[in-house]
Amino acid sequence: MKPNLTLLLTLLSFTGLAQTIKPDSTKRLEEVTVKGYYNHQTLLRSVSAVNLVDSSLIKNQPNSSLVSMLNTVPGVRMEERSPGSYRLSLRGSLLRSPFGIRNIKIYLDDFPLTDAGGNTYLNALDVSAVGTMEIYKGPEASIFGANTGGALLINAPAINRNEINVSATGGSYGLFHQTASIKQQYKKYSFSFNEGYQRSDGYRENSAMDRKYFQTLQQWNYNSAGSLKAFAFYSDLKYETPGGLTAAQSDQNPKLARPATSTLPGAISQQAAIYNKTIFGGISNSYQISQRLKHVIALFTSYTDFKNPFITNYEKRYESTLGLRTFLEYAQAKEDFKFNAQIGLEHSATKSQIKNFNNNGGEAAAMQASDRLKAGQDFAYFRLNFDINSKFLIELASSLNFYRYNYESFFPVVIASKQRKFDGQFMPKAAVSYLITSDFSARASVSKGYSPPTIAEVRSSDNNINNGLQAELGWNYELGMRYKTKNNRFYANGNLFSYHLKDAIVRRLNQNDAEYFINAGGTKQLGIELEAAFWMIKNNESFLTGLQWRSNYTFSHFRFENFANGTSTFSGNKLTGVPESILVNSLEFNFPKTFYLFIQHNYTSSIPLNDINTVFAKRYHLVESKLGIRNLRINKTHLDLFVGANNLLNVKYSLGNDLNAANGRYFNPAPGINFYTGLSIKL
Repeated sequence: MKPNLTLLLTLLSFTGLAQTIKPDSTKRLEEVTVKGYYNHQTLLRSVSAVNLVDSSLIKNQPNSSLVSMLNTVPGVRMEERSPGSYRLSLRGSLLRSPFGIRNIKIYLDDFPLTDAGGNTYLNALDVSAVGTMEIYKGPEASIFGANTGGALLINAPAINRNEINVSATGGSYGLFHQTASIKQQYKKYSFSFNEGYQRSDGYRENSAMDRKYFQTLQQWNYNSAGSLKAFAFYSDLKYETPGGLTAAQSDQNPKLARPATSTLPGAISQQAAIYNKTIFGGISNSYQISQRLKHVIALFTSYTDFKNPFITNYEKRYESTLGLRTFLEYAQAKEDFKFNAQIGLEHSATKSQIKNFNNNGGEAAAMQASDRLKAGQDFAYFRLNFDINSKFLIELASSLNFYRYNYESFFPVVIASKQRKFDGQFMPKAAVSYLITSDFSARASVSKGYSPPTIAEVRSSDNNINNGLQAELGWNYELGMRYKTKNNRFYANGNLFSYHLKDAIVRRLNQNDAEYFINAGGTKQLGIELEAAFWMIKNNESFLTGLQWRSNYTFSHFRFENFANGTSTFSGNKLTGVPESILVNSLEFNFPKTFYLFIQHNYTSSIPLNDINTVFAKRYHLVESKLGIRNLRINKTHLDLFVGANNLLNVKYSLGNDLNAANGRYFNPAPGINFYTGLSIKL
């Protein structure tokens, strides 16, 4: 713990230094706020462990992937085993996610992107669809429903002016990313259309990706009290999956796709890939009934055509979701007391038709299994907010959660429709925040998390319906502090939490590489999350007009507790897939004529790759940079030009390991040093 205490003391010393900085002569920046699906609240006073990823962070990161920008947030780890193959973890939630995203609730504008079965196709989105992101870590399910990992709220780019944008980026390994958008406002009506196309050959064999994306947002403020919003996107995504390698194979040739063995074919011959066509739509209405009472209702639906030729089978999945979210909000404000309350509910249902076939060189052959499942998820929630003297903020909330699924089998054995219903679960949360000074706040919270098994875990690739899985349950205890200087040149945030999870759902593989899931025991997770941002030079009239330093540190003392697999016990072992320490530092240099240079360093400690802790991925240092010129004006046209480099140290590492992999195939090697360049035009 000594290095962590040293880092904490360093952060506190910077806090003391920041208090001596003289305010600059520029106009004070607007107060940073978070939306949290409800009313806006200042980040400084938030009772939650929330981080905001806004345009100031997004602009410096590569525009072809969400990985780098999300990995700047403490407590968050995003992986991409090959282009398009996302995995997202909040505070260790990766344990049950071999691919994709589970145990995290994701919203897109006013609408849940996560379906009733617990799955989220985040990789369907083009990066240009993201305006800002709010990340809520730990159980916030009293508001966002059943999960134990947290929630991610994605807001589409704001429509605050009339403009047309086009951009193109090209880079190593056949990377090409093109976007176009239009935003228009006509009095009470505004709309935006976004289009994106991205392709890449990939670093490894059988790792190419191709995505076509279209999105629209329409908003009509039909009177002074009411606003109607419509949102829709269509995504056509294909990415090849090269598969994991052993350590020896990775050292010999990291570009290899998974080779054939004496019993199983390889990834290339089986044309292993993911094909995902998703259409998503929603409509919401917000109405201010009176000065104190507001009503919001949102309807949403989606359809996904999913195909996955894999080594051992060819899966075809057809999924449709329909849902509703609504709430009433009551707000009352007096000079020394403010009261806010919400009551609402969310309902969603997802139908899944799943068929598995033999994979004959990338073609579906003889049928292996055919099943139909329907998941239903409902929760009602109630939240109270008391703000006393604009200093002491109290939040009391709870939700009542219901989950069920129906299943029936058609092949190889016919099973009539049956239902499994989980008991209703209360998920309470109590939190306080106190403004010690106008610039320094402290907070504390206790909350319960609950996460039932997803459809992908109930009916996994072993083609069996697993009715023995129980829901995960856990309690989270947390303390936090936030500080900023009055001139907003320095900001610091720290979280300390203890999370105890029971009945953890974990992945296992049988001898045929087919996966299944079990409840293996519990985890005990102690963590520290620190972040700071400091404008060391700002609006200076010299060669260097600005210099900003950002830093975040994550310490994860995550251990298995009463955790077993058969006769093997893993209690006390490190949590699989979770590095103990991650430190990210960046510097942004601003020069005259809007030139800039951005440099970022990411240190990630060794990562346990199996539950027994006998195999670890080595620690690594990643350095990336971006150089460019922003807002170059030619008449009424604004240009952004940039060039960037990733993995400048040419480090050998794996950004996304296969956990508890069969036959030692843990590693998915990432590219060495690679480059990109691009141009953006705004009219």
